[in-house]
Order: sequence, then structure tokens, then C-alpha cells
Amino acid sequence: MNKSESDAIQNEILLEKRLKEILGDIKWLKNWRVHRNTAPYQRAFDLLAEIPLPDGNRATLVIECRNLPRPSQFPFVSLTRDFKKDGSHDTSIPVLAAPWISPRMAELCEKHRWSWFDLAGNCRISIPNGIFIERTGFDPVHEWPKPEANLSTPESARVVRALLASSNIGMKWTQRDLQKHCEPDVSLGLVNKVVRYLREQAYVMDVPGERRFRLHDPMGLLNEWKQAYAFERHYREGYFTLLRPMALRAALGVLNSLTGGHAAFAAFTAADYQAPHVNESKTWLFLRKDYEAVFREKAEAKPVDSGSNIMVLFPEDDGVFYGQIQEGGIELPCTNPVQTYVDLSHAGGRGEEAAEAILEQRLKPEWKGAGLAW
Repeated sequence: MNKSESDAIQNEILLEKRLKEILGDIKWLKNWRVHRNTAPYQRAFDLLAEIPLPDGNRATLVIECRNLPRPSQFPFVSLTRDFKKDGSHDTSIPVLAAPWISPRMAELCEKHRWSWFDLAGNCRISIPNGIFIERTGFDPVHEWPKPEANLSTPESARVVRALLASSNIGMKWTQRDLQKHCEPDVSLGLVNKVVRYLREQAYVMDVPGERRFRLHDPMGLLNEWKQAYAFERHYREGYFTLLRPMALRAALGVLNSLTGGHAAFAAFTAADYQAPHVNESKTWLFLRKDYEAVFREKAEAKPVDSGSNIMVLFPEDDGVFYGQIQEGGIELPCTNPVQTYVDLSHAGGRGEEAAEAILEQRLKPEWKGAGLAW
């Protein structure tokens, strides 16, 4: 027996013990059994748990043990039921078990109706009409390698924006194509590193028969980017103007040409045009810091500590201006809906509610039109 086989067996033994502890914590659950499959080859399962249910039926947990499961290799199997002659049935539940189940891996398990557990004691085991156990928050029992790509950096965010931007949904990419879409520029090496990570996480998939890839799971990628996105890195400044909202928005229109595309309605104001849902009295915009004086002149605005009716975000990175869209006949464009979504998610107030409207009214219909699921 080589070392990898020995490690796999040890992993199964530890996972078997952990599952018994999880089931043993359910005081009313009796007469359940867990055993390992000791067959050396062509195994249909690694562990099997047989569980009697209160209604007289049975459930079988068919458990696949992995050392380091990767989303890109996820085994998609549907829940099945085997009916018996007396009318009762066995419900077979596919379960993934590993020393550590990442949040992304857990998300995919739930999406494809798999249960899961790990050595730390985190789990989500769902048996229809029987048992539901969910525990999270336990730290990994071992140190695991950090992901190669960090989606919180401005450079990685440029790659993600290009993939998720409304105008690019459904595109088939080479890495060089994707590099050309990133603004500001990024290196091909950075694109390679990010795409490798996104492929491993099953956010992008290779196009069969072509040396290209395409977006596969826009919702999953958007969620991970939203969690990594550091909205607080943008410097905020409140301003006051006597101009009424519509007059102000008209006056700001000239910024598009004067800034060379480095000004855009953002957050709540962009949402007013893209998916109206929340009333917000302030006008929000992104503006490159170099053009503050021009903005103040055109908006007839001055900075204030309180009572502002304009909120200017001076961005950490010019990538926020990528893929701007002119909405509603106004001259100054809005941030791309994916940018609007992540900004609203962190803006406070009713931002999350406004972000949900962007998701439902703009993003999901675009994904559906491109044949993408979420």
C-alpha cells in the first residue's frame, strides 16, 4: 500500500468517526449504522450510513470522501428514491465528506442537493421528511493552502468586472482577450492566475472543443467578489448644493467629456436608472480625485461635514469606471450594473435592498438571456 492509499484510508476512518459523533448528537435517532466500504477497487461509495426515519421509511447516506475536494471536480449526482413493494421507500442522499469543506464547496453541495460534513464538525445534512442538521463556524483542523488569487485586490477585480459586465455576458474568452478588456491594464500573468482560480472554483468552464472558456456561475462569482470587495477603500466626501436633483444631474452631465470617462453616477443614483426601488435623497457618483475642482464648479457644490446632498466616492482604482452605461437619456453614465450591485451591498442604509433589486431586475434577466444558470 502506498502513502496516498494509506492517507485515504486514514481520512475515511476519521470521517467515519466524525459522522458517528454528528448522528450521535441527535438523541431521538436510534438504530442507525455507519460503515466503511473496504473493497479495494471500483467502489460505489466510501462510507454508508443507514438511518431509520420516524415515518417508517429509511434513508441511506452515500458518502464520498475526499482529501481536498475541488469545485471544478464536483461529482454532480441527483437524489434518488428506491420504492419497495410495501409502499415504503429508501431515500439515497449523496454526501461529500472531507477534512475541510470550503464555503464555495458547501454552496455547490447545496445547489446540487448534496449533503456534506467535515472533520471540524461543520455540516449540512438534509434528509427530506426526516432530518436537517446544519453547523458552521468551526475552524479547519489543519492548515490549508491559501487560494492563488485574491479577489479583493484592485487588479483581480478588473478581471472579475470584465467577466461579469453586462456587455460581456456569454462571451467565449482566451486569456489574452480577457486581458484586453481589463481597465486599467493588467499583466497576462495576473489574468492567468485569476482564471486558474476561477476555473478551479467552477466559476468559469472550458468551452468543449475550443481553446476558450466562458462564465459558468455568475451568481457564485458575484457573491465571492462582493464578500471580498473593500468598499471602504474608496474615499467618501459629502457636498452640498442648492441645485435641485434633476438640475444637478443635468449639470453633472458635462463631467463625462471633461473627465475623459472618469466620472459616473454610482450606488443609489445609478440604481435609480437601472432598477428603481429605493428613494435616496442624495446624488451619488464616482469621480477621479483629479477632477474635484471641476465637479465643484459644475455642481455649484461645497464640502460639508453634515447635511450633504451629494456623496462623492473617490475610487481606490479606476476599474470602477469600466463598462459604464448611459441610462435614461442622461449624459453622465452610470456604473455597470455589477459595479452598482457590489457598491450598494456595502453602502449602508437600504443599500442591500437596492442591490437585490439590481440583481432581480437587471442581472438575472441578462444571465438568463445568455443561457446561464445561478
